[in-house]
Amino acid sequence: MISEKPVAVVFAYHNVGVRSIKTLLARGIHISLVVTHQDNPAETIWFESVADLCKEHGIETLTPADPKSEELYQRVASVAPDFIFSFYYRHMLPVTLLALAKRGAYNLHGSLLPKYRGRVPVNWAVLHGETETGATLHEMAAKPDAGGIVGQTSVPILPDDTAYEVFGKLAVAAEQTLWRALPDLIAGKIQVQPNNLAAGSYFGGRKPEDGRIDWSQPAQQVYNLHRAVAPPYPGAFFEQSGHHFIIIKARLSDLSFSDLPPGLHVVDNALFGVCGDGSALRIIELNRDGKTVTASDLHSLH
Repeated sequence: MISEKPVAVVFAYHNVGVRSIKTLLARGIHISLVVTHQDNPAETIWFESVADLCKEHGIETLTPADPKSEELYQRVASVAPDFIFSFYYRHMLPVTLLALAKRGAYNLHGSLLPKYRGRVPVNWAVLHGETETGATLHEMAAKPDAGGIVGQTSVPILPDDTAYEVFGKLAVAAEQTLWRALPDLIAGKIQVQPNNLAAGSYFGGRKPEDGRIDWSQPAQQVYNLHRAVAPPYPGAFFEQSGHHFIIIKARLSDLSFSDLPPGLHVVDNALFGVCGDGSALRIIELNRDGKTVTASDLHSLH
């Protein structure tokens, strides 16, 4: 007989972790243990805290450096969970650990699988100019984001959306996907769809250096890069006239600057990043060497 209160161990971090834990509790899942990360002091923490939420609800939390440790395996085994869930936890979980979940191990991923498997899927989708992405609940397997698909919810990526804005939509989409799937998961009658990896794509992590602007590229490509890494991410950047610049806020301009070389220019007391196709980004907020600067500060760029 299926217990009225299934027991879960949850691996979670970030806003998706917070919203998903709230959703499990609302659907009557008993969470015995949450495994999360210690915040990295070198990282901008713009998201909600899983640890704080667990403290509010009296849920035990662990922050192991390595989820493959024997100690963690034994702790999860002692819980004997019905389910293991992973919600934006940053490490792959070993198959031996997943096997401890009597009724399945499931992950929420921030893309419409099989597209954008792997790391930072929201940033990659924006970078590639996608007009849609979403959240996918899927079975966990040995390969990342490779298990059968339980449910998906799509969200639009608007032309000026930054990755941060899209992530806000995905947190809601993840909650909706989980909310809809849980009754069937709990009842043991979930329908799993195949995850056709050959039809999808896989991407690795991104480093701050990947935000370097190449002004010889077309304006849309440069704009997509800006949107993909705009604050609170490290930001798209470039060096010019011996200074380090980071674009904080920009829009595609409808003006043409085919007479100007690629790079940063002041035109009619406004800042423009001229690109290889003669089109440009109108730069609304710019940081130079760690300080905000205006067009009047940069009247002489060369």
